[in-house]
Amino acid sequence: MKKLFYFFVALLVVGCSMGPDPGEVAAQAAKEYYMQLLAGKYEHYVDGFYRPDSIPASYRRQLIDNAKMFVGQKAERRGILDVRVVNGVADTAKRSANVFLLFAYGDSTSEEVVVPMVLHRGVWYMR
Repeated sequence: MKKLFYFFVALLVVGCSMGPDPGEVAAQAAKEYYMQLLAGKYEHYVDGFYRPDSIPASYRRQLIDNAKMFVGQKAERRGILDVRVVNGVADTAKRSANVFLLFAYGDSTSEEVVVPMVLHRGVWYMR
């Protein structure tokens, strides 16, 4: 009887700890922000950055223009064709994560980038 009790307690502990991996959730969020950028939805990409305070409209426009220039600069490598998640490592105590993405370019080269993420009110944002 005692063994059965310990088995159920162990099962309960394992079952409760089997939520989605925070690193994977942060990685998918980062990938989605970059997919929005590649789709030309620059406003969505800019809104994916964590800002504890509101920003002036003129500064937001500058950030959108910078996002457009970023995509334009990648044209020399024939553009970014694909964004893949390499890894996502979360620190749940600090509510942050580092996401490693791989950009595949049209000239058959690739580049790995690190995207720092922060969790705010249940949503992962880029830092």
